[in-house]
Amino acid sequence: MTSQKIQEMLALGEGQLIEFKSTIKNVDVLGRIICGFLNTTGGYLICGVQDPGRIIGLTLSEDIVAEVSRKLHEGLSPKSLVSIQAQVLDGKAVLVIEVPAGKDVPYAFRDTIYLRVADSTQRADAATIRDIVMRRQIEPERWERRFSLADLEADVDQRQIQAAVADAKKVRRAYFRDATQPVMVLEDFAVAKYGRLTNGGDVLFARNPAVRLPQIRIRAMRYNSDKAGDKFGDMKSFEGPLHSIFEEAYTFIVRNTPSVSRFIQGNPKREDSPLYPEDAVREALINALAHRDYSAASGGVSIHVFPRRLEIWNSGPLPDGVTAEDLPKGHISVLRNPDIAHALYLRGLMEKAGRGSVLMVQQCRVHGLPDPVWKSDAKLGVTVVFAAPEVTPEAGHQVGHQVGTKSAPSRHQVEILQKCLSESAIGELMAVAGRSDRTKFRNQLLKPLLDAHWVVMTNPEKPNSSKQRYRITELGKALLAQSLRANS
Repeated sequence: MTSQKIQEMLALGEGQLIEFKSTIKNVDVLGRIICGFLNTTGGYLICGVQDPGRIIGLTLSEDIVAEVSRKLHEGLSPKSLVSIQAQVLDGKAVLVIEVPAGKDVPYAFRDTIYLRVADSTQRADAATIRDIVMRRQIEPERWERRFSLADLEADVDQRQIQAAVADAKKVRRAYFRDATQPVMVLEDFAVAKYGRLTNGGDVLFARNPAVRLPQIRIRAMRYNSDKAGDKFGDMKSFEGPLHSIFEEAYTFIVRNTPSVSRFIQGNPKREDSPLYPEDAVREALINALAHRDYSAASGGVSIHVFPRRLEIWNSGPLPDGVTAEDLPKGHISVLRNPDIAHALYLRGLMEKAGRGSVLMVQQCRVHGLPDPVWKSDAKLGVTVVFAAPEVTPEAGHQVGHQVGTKSAPSRHQVEILQKCLSESAIGELMAVAGRSDRTKFRNQLLKPLLDAHWVVMTNPEKPNSSKQRYRITELGKALLAQSLRANS
């Protein structure tokens, strides 16, 4: 979550979706609030803040955050993905806890059910609990919660269980009663019950779930041109446990994506890497696998790699209350498959709940790429599209095509790019260019570099901040290297 978004919530004050706490010493208090959010519409708990939004800060470390996360996880029943992140606001540490609206109501914290009522958390009375339970009984059970035909012993991949436990320990989310007992681990992942594997467990941990669930396959194609109807140069179909096909699909994307040259400060050697930033693509792919509609046998996930764009599609529309316009800004997470998402969270693959799309936008901007675009259709599903920049991947033949000016960078702009190899204030950049008029400097030299995504602000939420700095992007580094070679 961006600091600007948190500041906006602080300005709004406490309400149905937001609560502040000055301390994290009493985890039970935090757990009750989170439980109340889960049982209603979700929300945000921001610790280190006093009402009405005054930041006082916390003393935080990785150990403290991990311990708070562990205690909250142990107290909640049933388990749910709750995103816990340390942030710095005005030089002070705060803890931001994002809670989705739960799909398995009623939730309890330490065996007590709580509700969010206006700006307070209240213990649910008997009549309310009875109403929740009765409503739950008439609703159809989620697809991922239904029992699979897989055999808990014969069909489960023990290596996947061991890898999942190792991943959870690595990111300090190892909330297991006994990690040496596979069945208990599956129960702790909420994908096994009464000695049987659920559909969600089949997708995550079976050797080949496609035998029973053909819709879990990923189809991937690379086209020779930017027209989808043209012949393709590579095509693969991936099947197996979710984590395995995720890694195989990402490898396919990297293998079939153009590379871009990157020059790292202090290293004269050129470094080649995929055009689209790794974090953004992996986030898009894991979101497709976590949020797709698994219940439709005709559904799935597909990858289309074109010379100048990448498309990742998944069946099922965006969840109710979420629009394509919301995604670049972030939103309270609405999970179609909470159990699958929770398992991915424990393995460190889903870090930001409803903020993954924000990360994708930020990564693309840093790398000088256009923002990703989401398309959602109630029948066709959701597609996210990454586009190549206007310059070529090698930043050579068309390196002079610049947004706004349509020309190669001037000598002063090249000097600015060099200065931006280390984060620099606008005054330092003006000195390099020999300019004294800040407005003319911005409009004539700096803004074209920003518009072309060759330079970015370190604090884009506050463009006029006195602490604002500017740094070169990976695309800008490639441009700078090209310009220096041309003038040498």
